[in-house]
Amino acid sequence: MSTILEMKKIRKSFPGVQVLKDVDLELRKGEVHILLGENGAGKSTLIKILSGVYALDSGEIRFEGQKVDIAKPHDAQKLGIMTIYQEFNLIPYLTASQNIYLGREPVSPKTRKLDHKKLQEDTKILFERLHLDIDPNAKVVDLGVAEQQMVEIAKALSVNSKILIMDEPTSALTDKEIENLFTIIKKIQSQGVSIIYISHRLEEFEQIGDRVTIMRDGEAVTTLEIRNTSLDEMIRHMVGREVGDHYPKAPTTPGEEILAVKNLTRDKVFQDVNFRLKAGEVLGICGLMGAGRTEIMRSIFGIDPKDSGEIFVRGKQVAINHPRQAIQAGIGFLTEKRREEGLVLLMDIAKNITLPSLDAIDLIYKLDTQKEKSIVSKYIQSLKIKCTGREQKAETLSGGNQQKVVIAKWLMSKSKIFIMDEPTRGIDVGAKIEVYHLMNSLVAEGHGIILISSDLPEVLGMSDRILVVCRGEIVKEFSREEATQEKIMYHATGGDKYHGARTN
Repeated sequence: MSTILEMKKIRKSFPGVQVLKDVDLELRKGEVHILLGENGAGKSTLIKILSGVYALDSGEIRFEGQKVDIAKPHDAQKLGIMTIYQEFNLIPYLTASQNIYLGREPVSPKTRKLDHKKLQEDTKILFERLHLDIDPNAKVVDLGVAEQQMVEIAKALSVNSKILIMDEPTSALTDKEIENLFTIIKKIQSQGVSIIYISHRLEEFEQIGDRVTIMRDGEAVTTLEIRNTSLDEMIRHMVGREVGDHYPKAPTTPGEEILAVKNLTRDKVFQDVNFRLKAGEVLGICGLMGAGRTEIMRSIFGIDPKDSGEIFVRGKQVAINHPRQAIQAGIGFLTEKRREEGLVLLMDIAKNITLPSLDAIDLIYKLDTQKEKSIVSKYIQSLKIKCTGREQKAETLSGGNQQKVVIAKWLMSKSKIFIMDEPTRGIDVGAKIEVYHLMNSLVAEGHGIILISSDLPEVLGMSDRILVVCRGEIVKEFSREEATQEKIMYHATGGDKYHGARTN
C-alpha cells in the first residue's frame, strides 16, 4: 500500500506552551488510520495544521511524494484534504444539495444563472454513490444528526477528496446509525480514499481501523497495526500507565430518599414518570435516542415545561418551573451539551464555577474577589483541573477538564442531587476514569447521581440501579446485579409490548 501523506518532525507552540514536539504521521492510500490520545495530547492541533487552520512552526508535509505548504484551508482543499469536524459546518436553512455545492453551484451556460436541475442531478449521483436515502431538496435543519453527517461526507467527496479527516464522528449517533456510518466509511475506503479517524471510543477501532498512531503530551509515541494490538495496550500507550478497571465503581450503601418524581407528564414527550433516588447511589437511565431520557431531566430541572406531576426533595414537595428553583432545591444538571449549555466558554474558570452561586461571594456592592479566589483554587486543586490558572478561558480547556469545571460549579451551589447527562461523551479514557472517581467521591459524601448515558457498559459499570426508558415511559427497573446489555436493549426497544412475551 503506497504512502499518500507524510508529516515529519511537526512542531507547534502557543504562548507559554509547546503543543506538538517533532510529531511524525504517515498515511497510506486507502487506509483508515486512527489518531488516538487523551484530550490535550495534540491531536486537534496536528489536524488543524494539516487542514490549514494553523501554520506549523517547523517540520514538513509531503503529499503524494511532494513537499507542500498548507498555509490556509483552501490549500488543503486544493490537494483533496477535507475535514469533517464534530460541530458540522452546514447552513441549516439551505437544502442538502445547496450545502454540498455552496460556492461551486452549477451555472447554465445559456442563462448564466443557477442550474437547479443539474444541482439536483449531481447531488443524486453523489448520494447514489454512497447509497444514501436523503432528499437533495430537504433543508438541513429538518435532517437528523446522522443524515447531517452524511451530507458533510457527501460535501467532502464532491470535490474528489483524497484524504478525509473525521473528528469524533460517532459521538452523537445511535448504534444503528454508527453501523450505517461504518458501511459508508468502508465504501469510501474501497474507492481509494484515505481516512484519518479521531475517536475516544476504542471499541470501534477494530471494526474499521487499519493502523493507529497514539499521541501523548504533544508527541506521537507509537504507530501500531490494530489487528495485532489489544485495547489495553492502546490505553497503556495513551495514558502512559496501566489504567486498571475501566469502570472503577466503589461499593455504596444508599441512605435516605432525597428525590422522588411522581406521575410526571409532558404531552407527547413523556408520561407518568415515577422514580426515586437515594443519597449515596447512582441511578442509571437507559434508552434509545429520542426515548425521552433527556427531556424528562430537563423538565425536572425546570428548563422545559411539564403538564402535570410532582417532585419531592427530601420528602418535601417542591415547585420547579425554572432552573433557579431547581438550584435552590439542591439539584445540579450536567447537560449533555456542556459547551453550549453547561459553560460560558468566553468566561474564565473562576467565573464559570461561581456563576450560579454569586450570593456566596457577594459584598452587597461588589463581589468578594479574594473569597472567589480562595473557593475556586480549592476546587481546582481538589478536582485536579488541569489549567494554567483561574483566569484561563473555559473554551481552551480539554473536554474532561471542562466537565470538572461544571461539576465544581454545582458543588459550589451546594447541590445534593446531580443529574449527569452523557458526562463522559467526547472525553478520553484517562479523563473518563477521573470523572468516575469523582462520581464515587460524590456518592461517598451522600450525594445522589442520576446517570444518563448512551454507553451501556458505562451505565452497567457505574450504576446501583438502572431504569429503562422507551417512548417516554419508564418500562423497566433493574438492580445492578441483574442488569445485562441484552436485557436493557430488549426493553429499550419495546420489550414484551412490541416483541411478544418471552420466557427468559
